Amino acid sequence: MKVSDFNYDLPDSFIAQSPAEPRDSSKLMVMDRQSGDIKHRIFRRIVDELGPGDVLVMNNTRVIPARLPVVKAETGGKAEVLLLRQMTDTRWRVLIGGKRISKDTVLAIPDTDITISILEHLAGAERMIEFSAPINPHLQQVGEMPLPPYIKHSDADDMERYQTVYNRHEGSAAAPTAGLHFTADLLTQLRDNGVKFAYCTLHIGLDTFQPVKVDDVQDHKIHSEYAELREADARVINEAKLAGGRIIAVGTTSARTLETAAILSAGGQPEDPASADDICAWRPVIAFAQDTRLFIFPGYRWRVVDGMITNFHLPQSTLLMMLSSFASKENMLNAYEVAKANAYRFFSYGDAMFIS
Repeated sequence: MKVSDFNYDLPDSFIAQSPAEPRDSSKLMVMDRQSGDIKHRIFRRIVDELGPGDVLVMNNTRVIPARLPVVKAETGGKAEVLLLRQMTDTRWRVLIGGKRISKDTVLAIPDTDITISILEHLAGAERMIEFSAPINPHLQQVGEMPLPPYIKHSDADDMERYQTVYNRHEGSAAAPTAGLHFTADLLTQLRDNGVKFAYCTLHIGLDTFQPVKVDDVQDHKIHSEYAELREADARVINEAKLAGGRIIAVGTTSARTLETAAILSAGGQPEDPASADDICAWRPVIAFAQDTRLFIFPGYRWRVVDGMITNFHLPQSTLLMMLSSFASKENMLNAYEVAKANAYRFFSYGDAMFIS
């Protein structure tokens, strides 16, 4: 299975540079994952696609202002640190951008007394660093929202617009963008219609920013991300599944968390999905809080998720591979061509799909 099998042509004009206003006015493509049949809607009409017995599972992570402009303490040369994951009060995994930054380079954060030491070179631009003092209390002052590189603007409005309305737990380096389309009023309407809600947490990290650099899909090593599913939410999901309801993952991060929970419940390991006992047609989820390295691509056996709300993803990305596992590569690539023909907007601030 080649990475190039998941390629498609996308002119820059299709990449959304700003979000729809209001949030639920974005376009919604509704696709049957078996037949590939497609309907076109406005996102707020998701209420017509969901009903009593369905459970929406939403990732309640909150994006931190993780992009830090820094300078070299000795020369004043500009550089950038992108926070990926906090390891201790002062130690973080990060991506570093800048020229001639070695292990001996000391970085400084302007307008503070905080300096940064580089402890270890990891893969690519990834580093382990140590702040001279905890950075968390200063992030709102010195940090910037880590918008993806294909969004060519950044302003103060992005601090909240690049968050879901149901965000709770700080820790992501990127937003779970499928959830950006929901408003509080839309969620209330769905709940009034009998749709149930459950939440998970997955702090989005390095893989959001890293392209797949191998030729064969199975050679790609996905990075770990912290994920959590609480007991009360697992109960909502399992009870709905037993009653014949549908489990709808809001975004690929929620889907990854749910499938991790099912593999763990079967005694398997997320980095080796085949290690789970697959006797049952579906697998109950269990509460957990740990890293996941689950990489889903065609050939994966889905255990929990019945439907998915998602955005339109980058060519040759692991996210497109996951969706191709859920709905077939042929259906997904055809849907993307239909989306271009109907002027859908792509990527983080773009339009949405509901795959059922």
